[in-house]
Amino acid sequence: MSNAPAPAPVPERAPTDWKTAAMQRRIRRRYGAERRFRFFGLAAVVLSAAFLAFLLATMVAQGWRGFTRTDVALTIDFPAASMPVDRAQLKSAGADLALAGAELEGAVKAAAVKSFGTGGETFISDSAWLRVRDAIKRDPSILDRKLVIDVPASTLIDQAEAGRGSAEAQAQIVRLRQAGLVSRHFNADFLGESDSTDPVAVGIWGALKGSLLTMLVTFAIAFPVGVLSAIYLEEYAPRNRWTDLIEVSINNLAAVPSIIFGLLGLAVFLGSWEIGGVRFGPLLPRSAALVGGLTLALMIMPVIVIASRNAIKAVPPSIRDAALGIGASPIQVVFHHVLPLAMPGILTGTIIGMARALGETAPLLLIGMRAFIVTPPGGLTDPATVLPVQIFLWSDEVSRGFVEKTSAAILVLLVFLLAMNGLAIYLRNKFETRW
Repeated sequence: MSNAPAPAPVPERAPTDWKTAAMQRRIRRRYGAERRFRFFGLAAVVLSAAFLAFLLATMVAQGWRGFTRTDVALTIDFPAASMPVDRAQLKSAGADLALAGAELEGAVKAAAVKSFGTGGETFISDSAWLRVRDAIKRDPSILDRKLVIDVPASTLIDQAEAGRGSAEAQAQIVRLRQAGLVSRHFNADFLGESDSTDPVAVGIWGALKGSLLTMLVTFAIAFPVGVLSAIYLEEYAPRNRWTDLIEVSINNLAAVPSIIFGLLGLAVFLGSWEIGGVRFGPLLPRSAALVGGLTLALMIMPVIVIASRNAIKAVPPSIRDAALGIGASPIQVVFHHVLPLAMPGILTGTIIGMARALGETAPLLLIGMRAFIVTPPGGLTDPATVLPVQIFLWSDEVSRGFVEKTSAAILVLLVFLLAMNGLAIYLRNKFETRW
């Protein structure tokens, strides 16, 4: 038998009296703290929503006019203009060549002076003659008669129609309205044209197409390389000093300012090399979507690697053990079980990285994607620009007409970002539903 002393009896605690004044004060303080916490949390949400609503309202208020255009009705007497046009060539495939020497721009300005009086050429846009040229190409018979054509108004008239501008411009727009010569239409050219020096003729399609091509290159490189790197580091890499150094480097790269990656892209993809006395030029063309995509891929790849590693690490070990227990090989365990379960988290990190890349401007400015692009890029190696850079360039213009175009371009960028995120969220939810 053991000679150990018996344990001392545990004294019974008196039951808590919840009705005492001290306990009631403690309960009130606790409930008060919970109410304050809920209040501050709700206030933070409301404040964030208010800032977002203010941003969207400001952009819509300033940018909706960028999707519209002011037209003036211009009367042109083509027979009196006596434009030298080869009618036979005009009906063939060489219509642009036939109209090239017709002095169409001067004829349109002369018609504006005749229609609106002295200074009437300032009522129409510098690109108004392009509208007349397109009308002639559609119907060459108008060269034999007098015709009224709606042409884009100048920035002066467009701003006066919006209630801005000088008193003289306001008086002119009143006169045009009374004569029924001014109208407002949806500006389809803004969504279908590229950059221009005239704010009335600018379009967003060139920059939008450049952004699409750049994002395709960025995703095609950063996503597979980032995910495969995360799989190797998490599932196969040995735990030693070198892998620790790689992990620290990846974490540091994710916090590097974006302009540093622009310098890296400039040095690697657009730099000149000298080997053995022989000098080699840039590897890739300047201001191309391919170069922009490669640079942005380097920038967001650490973000994708970190997010993918965390998603893979969150998969329960029992999934791996069960798969190995039924005879799956290690690579089958990863690609048939672990990776599909981790895909929602991987796509979340990819969304964050792609959204960051879509809004970047600094690295693209360094690789020359701030060029004046008047035609949309036809491929990955053609000169291109992107929406953030286009917005930056327009915001630096002096003309008042570019203010509305800048806000309208911001709205297009937001819609593009929401569409891209919506697609990624759909894919993420699809994987979550299946598993």
